[in-house]
Amino acid sequence: MNVHVQMFARAKELAGGERVDLSLPDGATVRDVRRALAEAVPPLAALLPFCMFAVDMEYADDDATIPVGAAVACIPPVSGG
Repeated sequence: MNVHVQMFARAKELAGGERVDLSLPDGATVRDVRRALAEAVPPLAALLPFCMFAVDMEYADDDATIPVGAAVACIPPVSGG
């Protein structure tokens, strides 16, 4: 299945754009997305352990399955002041 991962903040900068497209097997999990992103975009690898992921606009843990056609987002930690 094709998974389109929306990138935000520092992850967007490191990925070089707002979206990263991945090809994953059906039944893939957030953990699989995290691994595939690290392989597809090596500059993201160090940041990914600290990122949250959302699936269909709800935070999801690494064991969550990605449904076909789901909206997936990679949300890095942010700070401001």
